[in-house]
Amino acid sequence: MDQKRFEQQVRFILEIDKEKNILRQTHLSGHGRRENDAEHAWHMAVMIYLLREYANEEFDLAKAMMMALIHDIVEIDAGDTYAYDEEGLTTQKEREEKAAERIFGLLPEEQRAELEGLFAEFEAYATPEARFARTMDNLQPLLLNNSNSGADWREHGVSRSQVEKRHLTSARGSKEISEFAMKLIDENVKKGNIREG
Repeated sequence: MDQKRFEQQVRFILEIDKEKNILRQTHLSGHGRRENDAEHAWHMAVMIYLLREYANEEFDLAKAMMMALIHDIVEIDAGDTYAYDEEGLTTQKEREEKAAERIFGLLPEEQRAELEGLFAEFEAYATPEARFARTMDNLQPLLLNNSNSGADWREHGVSRSQVEKRHLTSARGSKEISEFAMKLIDENVKKGNIREG
């Protein structure tokens, strides 16, 4: 065993445990407590596996699932940026890139490069894996918000245009899931959970 390498890997493993403490704005289904980043990532990875038949194109399943599992690790340093927080979104990229450098930098060099590459690929939205993983990143909170009778949307005064803007990009990963999402948005506007506009 390469002791130094193993110590670097264990240090990273313990560091990413902190992701369990990063709370998101979205609540668990059935009006549960706020979801944490690790739960969100796990949920997305399972969704990628279960819903892969709806992807627009063939993709590497393990790669897409790993993207889902690591995509929010940077929020250990950068914090969670709410999808509809316009001000927070202006600094999100810079904060997350700095965090990626520190956190992935704990790993042995080739693993650092591999995970940084997966993180950058997810952010760039340019590969089949990234497109489908991003579709799941959009769908997962939509499903939870819908299951909570729109409580999180109502609390933040979220509008149709905000939610639709996010889900229009989902069509790049799955046209079928994007169509489903748009119907769900319509239903929640009619129920008053998402405001018109």
